[in-house]
Amino acid sequence: MEADYINQGQLEELQQRLGVRFRRPGKLAEALVHRSYRAEGDDSVSNERLEFLGDAVLGEVVAEHLYHNHPEWSEGDLTKLKAAVVSEVTLSEAACQLGLGDFLVMAKGEEQSGGRERPSLLSDALEAVIGAVYLERGLRAARGLVLRILAEPMHALERDEWRRDFKTLLQELVQRRHKQPPLYRVVAEEGPDHDKTFVVEVRFGRHLLGEGVGKSKKEAEQKAAKEALEDVERMEQVTSGAQ
Repeated sequence: MEADYINQGQLEELQQRLGVRFRRPGKLAEALVHRSYRAEGDDSVSNERLEFLGDAVLGEVVAEHLYHNHPEWSEGDLTKLKAAVVSEVTLSEAACQLGLGDFLVMAKGEEQSGGRERPSLLSDALEAVIGAVYLERGLRAARGLVLRILAEPMHALERDEWRRDFKTLLQELVQRRHKQPPLYRVVAEEGPDHDKTFVVEVRFGRHLLGEGVGKSKKEAEQKAAKEALEDVERMEQVTSGAQ
């Protein structure tokens, strides 16, 4: 066993839930360590690097799936669906279905403040697990895991959510956390009246979520919402509860 912060029995159980067998269980253990654990003085590596890798693998798998299964969809439709599938909301719900929170290693303070149920922490951990599977078993195994654990939400999204626009998706994501919508504001208008260009910002509290430029306010708002959905770091600040 390569890590002493999680026991062998827990790793065995999680591998059964994932349907993936690790030759090096220590890599799976690494995927479960939140950065707060290091803050308590432990020198164990956190799951942040695996999260980075898993995010890229997840995006590739979902994009490939949507591309091959929906040849009739435009680039815009595919982008909307991908943003919804890889969103914190979808990933955290999938992590809950796996019971992933029970296996996470974190500081006592983080746990006492509800860390095991926090959507941002759960979604990050799931991406780290995907990254660990990719390193251990390759892209084929990682693809199988992603398509298996996201099958139900992906099918639901494919049936309906793709019809929604970026602005709606962003509003649902923010309101789910805070019960308040993001706010859009025109920050600049350029050009003559018959050929204006609008620059729009979308914000929540003090956070700038995205900016868009378009020939109409509506187009600029859609582009601002799209940028917000694609900016994981900004959205983490908002969905984690900071205002």
